Amino acid sequence: MLKRELLGSAQVPGGTELHLYAHGADFYILLDNHDLMSTRMQYSEEQLAELTLDRLDVADPHVLVGGYGMGFTLRAALARLGPGGRTTVAELMPEIIDWARGPMAEVAAGCLDDPRVAVRIADVAHVIREARGAYDAILLDVDNGPDGLVRAENDSIYANSGLAAAKRALRPGGVLAIWSAAPDPRFTRQLAKAGFEVEDVEVRARPGGKGPRHTIWFARPC
Repeated sequence: MLKRELLGSAQVPGGTELHLYAHGADFYILLDNHDLMSTRMQYSEEQLAELTLDRLDVADPHVLVGGYGMGFTLRAALARLGPGGRTTVAELMPEIIDWARGPMAEVAAGCLDDPRVAVRIADVAHVIREARGAYDAILLDVDNGPDGLVRAENDSIYANSGLAAAKRALRPGGVLAIWSAAPDPRFTRQLAKAGFEVEDVEVRARPGGKGPRHTIWFARPC
């Protein structure tokens, strides 16, 4: 039986450690003993990009992706964007990018070197707060969603102040899309109170209606 092989560890600012493991051809990133993400379940992260772009009526959108994770959302966005589209990736931990360029280079498939991609090693909350009408879409897959696990500071992204900042960062007609490991009716109401038209969609972790159920919120400023 194959055993998981530890490939790297990284300290989360203000939190615990992440660990990158290989198991045969698959990769896993663990938080303590919790599987945070893996190459075995990527469909809902791809849907985060694809379903958002389906909702945009912009020829060459500028998309903010936060954070990189294993790159599933970024690669799905690039597959749909034309040559004039742009993506900015905000990733807090440089080790995640190092892993993508190192042991996971085959999984990354060169997406970080695409000329339409700009990578910022920064907290996506800071990137959003400094922006004004900069993005046609903001795709957030941070800390498992509003009910976070990784670091307490991530809660600010989903607080009223964070949602107000996202609203300011979007261009007219833009979409804020948020991935979550679980549904959260309270957060749906919070988005509406923050001035968004809200649609929540259940997606599965694997194609064909298989795997765990995840939630994506699509929010447009009213």
